[in-house]
Amino acid sequence: MKRVSLFLLVLSAVLLCVGAVRADEETHPEIPFEALWASSGHADAEAEAFIHWDEDDPPLVSTGCAKCHSGAGYLDFLGVDGTEAGTVENAPEPGVISCVACHNEATIAMDSVVMPSGIELTGLGSEARCMQCHQGRESTVSVDSRIESAAVANDDEVSAGLGFRNVHYFAAAATQYGTFAQGGYQYAGKAYDANFAHVEGFDTCISCHDPHTLEVRVEECTACHSDVVEVDDLKDARLDGSLVDYDGDGDVSEGIYYEIEALRALLYGALQAYTAEVIGSAVVYDSHSYPYWFDEAGERYGSWTARLVRATFNYQFSLKDPGAFAHGGKYVIQLLYDSIEDLSGALSAPVDMSLLYRDDAGHFAGSTEAWRHWDEDGEVEASCARCHSATGLPFYLELGVNQAEPLSNGMLCSTCHDSVPGYTRYAVDEVKFPSGAAASFGEGEDANLCVSCHQGRESTVSVNAHIAAAGVVGFDEVSSSLRFLNTHYFAAGATLFGSEVQGAYQYGDQSYDGQYAHVSGYSDCAQCHDVHELEVKVDECAMCHGSEDPAAYRMGGADFDGDGDTSEGISGEIDTLAAAVYTAIQAYASDVLAGSIVYDAHRYPYWFDDEGARFGGWTARLLRAAFNYQYVQKDPGAFAHNGKYMIQILYDTLADLGADVSGLVRP
Repeated sequence: MKRVSLFLLVLSAVLLCVGAVRADEETHPEIPFEALWASSGHADAEAEAFIHWDEDDPPLVSTGCAKCHSGAGYLDFLGVDGTEAGTVENAPEPGVISCVACHNEATIAMDSVVMPSGIELTGLGSEARCMQCHQGRESTVSVDSRIESAAVANDDEVSAGLGFRNVHYFAAAATQYGTFAQGGYQYAGKAYDANFAHVEGFDTCISCHDPHTLEVRVEECTACHSDVVEVDDLKDARLDGSLVDYDGDGDVSEGIYYEIEALRALLYGALQAYTAEVIGSAVVYDSHSYPYWFDEAGERYGSWTARLVRATFNYQFSLKDPGAFAHGGKYVIQLLYDSIEDLSGALSAPVDMSLLYRDDAGHFAGSTEAWRHWDEDGEVEASCARCHSATGLPFYLELGVNQAEPLSNGMLCSTCHDSVPGYTRYAVDEVKFPSGAAASFGEGEDANLCVSCHQGRESTVSVNAHIAAAGVVGFDEVSSSLRFLNTHYFAAGATLFGSEVQGAYQYGDQSYDGQYAHVSGYSDCAQCHDVHELEVKVDECAMCHGSEDPAAYRMGGADFDGDGDTSEGISGEIDTLAAAVYTAIQAYASDVLAGSIVYDAHRYPYWFDDEGARFGGWTARLLRAAFNYQYVQKDPGAFAHNGKYMIQILYDTLADLGADVSGLVRP
């Protein structure tokens, strides 16, 4: 009763203090934003969302639905009416979502939401009010639970214990938060995009929608999306971080909405092919008729398999949030792609997916390990945040230090651009590399921004320091104090600057090439790669090289790898030498250490014994060689970034391991 009294007191204060008093025949308060609210779906008393239960006896909204289909039910769920929070105890009469549903003592303090998956999203602020209802009613968890309870022998066994699971309507929060909410059906072994943050200031429900009319703030969108005039124009919108052809139609300028439409059509075709071939009865979808899925005679579809349950759930998920393309388009694309792929695996004539794309270019591929590695930690640790969070690089550029940063779904425009929508870039004059050396493409050049991250995390200096700290006597003494040092990934900047920054391990008695300048106009990151797609501008390379295959390029030179072929690309020379280094590493482990060593590029910490255990018998000589082998593997464009530098590194590694280099040529 105390909570009821407090609620009434708060409501009275709102009405009396905020409302303006009209001076007419009868004085009464004016409710702020009432006219705006009255035009919204939340106030439409004739909508199916609020009259669905009118024919029931008695005409009460069921407790399972009342949270979102009755203002009184929402207050019951919040516990404002004095009942337990988190459930609806009493079936209320139908009623719209009124002012007090969202403006009360509970919603003012609300900051988190528990999604249907059971996952709690925290730190939401005011949009938590919206997300309590706009979250759907099913999830990966509930779909898996239903399949598990049916105890089917395999994914294609028809079971009476299975049926369609409907996500429900307008589950915008589930779309936006992606894998953080698991609102779509996420296939085992696959990774998915997380919260689509869009841009600062427009990354929540109420920053993009008017909270009273619910309309999209289209006039705000035009600052970046200049062609947008009406809401429907947003269907044509697409960010520069989405420049892959998801649906395989050759058009990367169409809006994400149309990419989703095409993939959904492919999924529907796969659903019909699967049900006709595997089950023996083709399924038909009707978005306006419950329960949506029917046989060809128009009867409720009744032959469900686990594979069909999962795919139809994602099909429906992609449809029932009409703004999915804006809320979390890439997440929906991944769900559709994986559903097509899963169905296709059961067909005698699989769907041709060779032209389809699931993920974006690396900077924007939110589902990849580079961005999802820290999900269980809840934040990106300081030592990784500069390059693995959307906000880490700007923070580092401003203050020169790193700090833990929030989880990201890939880069944002503001990661590299200090003005949005002006799109000017952060000006970086020089970059400090892991060796401690500083290098630059020139004052304020854009490529300096690229190599602020693409520089690796180790160097000749750190390898030597590690060996010195171990206190080994000679290069062949095994020491438990030694461990493998990983250069990290895509250290293209360190490769390009060569001996100036010592990114690879450089042997002390040798000299090495410095910065590879290539030719004027094509000598830095931004000149050779599209800055958003990240692809090499091969059409421009072909003007000199006569081919759009960079792996075939070479500008003369000797037979470095000794195979007699002086026409193969520098890439081929490096590949042969790298393979020789791996052979020499294994021979060294066998002959000198009487042991074995195996490399696995996809499994940390990369080096193992022949029984699969982490390799532990490191010597200084072996560590240096393993470092250089890994370095070449982790910069797949090393042949173009500074090919001769890499050949020098590999040649010297072979020589140090005692391999025969008599037939090789060191540049």
